[in-house]
Amino acid sequence: MNGLEKLLKRIIQRVNINLREFDFDVTPCIEKLVPFEDLETVHGFYAVSPLHTLDFRFSRSNLAGSYFLGKCRATNAILFKSDIRGDELKKKGSLFKEQGFEIPLTKNEGIRIEDSFLLKTLVHNYSHDPEMPERFTISNTVATHFTNIHGSPTDGSFLAPFATVDFTTVNDCIIGPYSYIQAGEINHFHIDYGTVWVRSPGQFNFLYKFPEKALRPYIDFEPGKNPKGMFIDFINNHEEEFVKIFATVNRQSPIPVPDTASLDRFAVVLGDCTVAENVLVSQRAYLENAHLGKGANGQENCFIIDSNLAGNNVTAHGAKLINTDLDTGVFVGFNSFIRGRNDRLKIGKDCIIMPHTIIDSSGALAIEEGCLVWGIITGEQDLQENSIPLHKLEKIRSGFSRGNLLFEGNGKSFVHTFQERIQHILHSNGAFFDGKKGKGHAQKNQNISFNIIQPYARGRKKGMFPTMVIKP
Repeated sequence: MNGLEKLLKRIIQRVNINLREFDFDVTPCIEKLVPFEDLETVHGFYAVSPLHTLDFRFSRSNLAGSYFLGKCRATNAILFKSDIRGDELKKKGSLFKEQGFEIPLTKNEGIRIEDSFLLKTLVHNYSHDPEMPERFTISNTVATHFTNIHGSPTDGSFLAPFATVDFTTVNDCIIGPYSYIQAGEINHFHIDYGTVWVRSPGQFNFLYKFPEKALRPYIDFEPGKNPKGMFIDFINNHEEEFVKIFATVNRQSPIPVPDTASLDRFAVVLGDCTVAENVLVSQRAYLENAHLGKGANGQENCFIIDSNLAGNNVTAHGAKLINTDLDTGVFVGFNSFIRGRNDRLKIGKDCIIMPHTIIDSSGALAIEEGCLVWGIITGEQDLQENSIPLHKLEKIRSGFSRGNLLFEGNGKSFVHTFQERIQHILHSNGAFFDGKKGKGHAQKNQNISFNIIQPYARGRKKGMFPTMVIKP
């Protein structure tokens, strides 16, 4: 048994111990998902920039195809084609405010990944755990295809394909396929298939459950088998373009980019595409015949195809837009799938498309401005059941139910919380930069260099990356 096999066995044991109360064995979920030859031959890379903290520490790990930015540490971990983006980590001297507490940071926050397997996973933002304000830890955890760990310290947990944990401390939990959780803190939960749960204790609770029969054609996952369904087929059909991008060391921008915008060199750009001022396009984004207006963004693992974004739009991690027109200020949440199949889909100004929403209309569909949209929508009847104007939601004081959605609490608080977060995202991404004030990622991510790191090519350490410390 070589070092890579021992490492995989170690991770499986650690996760299974944490999940023993569920009698859950993670082994069949991961043991055949990535061929060892891929782990043994694919290089990783890290970013160097004067505007981002440089402090990487890797030991007893495999980093195949993964990207690191900021202060990151990986120990006894396997990371395959994952993005560990630490450009929003908290800084030394800042105050972390949480539930009335103000906690001063005595050092820069860092991301620490230990005894974990992250497969095509995005890790981003900063920890929202007040007990560990300077350490964003992912330990004893397995995260499978296209999961998002966003500001969510995670221990002893399993994330099924296309799951997202967002601003939530997750301990000893199983998160089902295509489930989105933003709930503050959860312990010893088994979250069912296709659950969307957004909770702010004492203010609101949004709980939606996808009809499993309707969801399975999009994502179907059973332990011991590779995930399948429309989402996987869609990504696989576009994978070859990313292979070309990552095989190229020096690459010129394929389209003109304004001085105030950023187009990552590891983004795919095909056909007739334009990016306006203050636009951010992140690594592993895919643009094809896409037009992004001023202040719009396309985040990691998003696809924007045959679509127009008017400006100040958020296309969050993993979201997909096909044959769609967004008016200004539209937010499209994590891992959403938005497609006009035969006719163009139009989404009005300031709409909020909830994370993990599927809009897959075969006919013409127009969503009026200022609406909240969730669930699965294939036509006008679904839209009526799975949407509400924001001004009506703001008037709700105790809750309402509609179809598979149960909402409890204050609608105004829910709307304002989302709107404030959207403004924060736009500000962080530099959408409002005026030439002097408001710099964000679109301006700060322009001059990043990338350095390749490779594993041992033979011997008992084959596939393992050497222990290394990289500092300024």
